[in-house]
Amino acid sequence: MKPFDYLVVGSGLAGTTLIWHLLQHDKKILWLCDASKPAASQVAAGIYNPLTGKKLVKTWMADHIFPYAETFYRQAEAASNEDFWHSVNILRPFRSIEEQNTYMAQAAEPSLANYIEGIVDCEKYQDVIKAQHGGLEVKKAGWLDINLFLNASAQFFQDKITRVEGEFNESDLNIGEEYVKWRDYQIDRVILCTGENERHRNIFGWLPFNPVKGQILEVEMDFPNQHIVNQGAFILPLGTRKFRIGATYSWHDLDWEISEDGREYLQNKVGEFLAAPYRITKQLAGIRPSSKDRRPLVGMHPEYERIGIFNGLGTKGVTLGPYFAAEFTGFLENGKDLNPLVNINRYFSLYYDHKKSD
Repeated sequence: MKPFDYLVVGSGLAGTTLIWHLLQHDKKILWLCDASKPAASQVAAGIYNPLTGKKLVKTWMADHIFPYAETFYRQAEAASNEDFWHSVNILRPFRSIEEQNTYMAQAAEPSLANYIEGIVDCEKYQDVIKAQHGGLEVKKAGWLDINLFLNASAQFFQDKITRVEGEFNESDLNIGEEYVKWRDYQIDRVILCTGENERHRNIFGWLPFNPVKGQILEVEMDFPNQHIVNQGAFILPLGTRKFRIGATYSWHDLDWEISEDGREYLQNKVGEFLAAPYRITKQLAGIRPSSKDRRPLVGMHPEYERIGIFNGLGTKGVTLGPYFAAEFTGFLENGKDLNPLVNINRYFSLYYDHKKSD
């Protein structure tokens, strides 16, 4: 049998960021990709935003995760000779005088001030944005061209790892004490990075997945502002006259189909602050792999110590992926502790309850 240190299953953000980090340890990697299945990474807008929500809350662990993500992607850009990491400030138009006063007071808080560029007079955008009260400009934000990153990574990996195409079936795993046999390969460790598909399998199906369906629109319009605009919905500039509008959040009807309801919702939300006319060119839908506590699912199986999972990155996968790929690699290679808020051992009781019920 052909020996490998790792079998990494999945070619989205989780699997790709993990491979980048494992390669730093000169690991022999087998990468299983299944192009026949849809992937959330392929339809995600890729926005990273340090301040979210109506109450202007700092994103979880932003002070650590955001700087690491930028360093990681910049290094990946240099290695792959591509440009996929875009630093772009976010403009948040004020909905009212009350919101303006609240945000201006919050902008002075030391924990948030590092992410606030200042208050913006939006008069010059009055033809395209309804923002009579001005807005807040958030810095250290932007977006990742996820498809370009994934494609550039796959190209970079080409002569460094072994890639195979096909569907993963957990029944193909023969788990032994010294290694795992998969097809004609001898694997030291298997790491599953298969997004929302994992909830349908037995091996990790007991974890509390909470997938979220999201839809976005691709549009064309004349819109001179090059900020990302966010006020309940976002407008992401992609280039000359091309933009993305998003996103919906649905915990039911978990399919990959676009819907009229989704389109109408986005048009209504963006209509609250967008004054410019636009033409819809495409509508996309995907299922985000989230968990009940909105924290990633990282670690090794409670019974099968050679089988691990890297999943549950949710809506913030662009920044969570690199940071926890690094942490997981440190755990796998150097025995470092995983953050208890992401380590799946927080849910081991669910596994044993699941076994009892069987």
